[in-house]
Amino acid sequence: MGTVTAVSRVFDGSNSRAVGAARDFTTVFLLRAIVAGTSVGVLLLDRARLVVSELVTNAVKYARGRILLELQVQDEVLLITVADTTPALPVSRAHDPRRIGQHGLEIVRMLCRSVDVTLEPAGKRVTVHLNLH
Repeated sequence: MGTVTAVSRVFDGSNSRAVGAARDFTTVFLLRAIVAGTSVGVLLLDRARLVVSELVTNAVKYARGRILLELQVQDEVLLITVADTTPALPVSRAHDPRRIGQHGLEIVRMLCRSVDVTLEPAGKRVTVHLNLH
């Protein structure tokens, strides 16, 4: 890969545009990584944007404070980390196709190799591993 392997950015969770801005930030990072020589599967960009949207939406909805998005290409994986200001853990609900809404974590778990949640002194950090191919 070229020189673009990791980036981070802070978003204001009280701003209604934070989710779209995080998606755009992810797109730019991945396009730069591709230009620099990173090989990715055809669906990675869409999957990464969806995962970032779901994680940042949860942070906006439940934390409403500072949101840190970190993106890193490591080996054959895209690491996506979203840190927010609430210690409340994300809740995984049982699969129910009749349920309207609250499928975000379910979607993230389906798309990613792993989902890890770490409590921190000022909130929590959710890190997912998304295969590049």
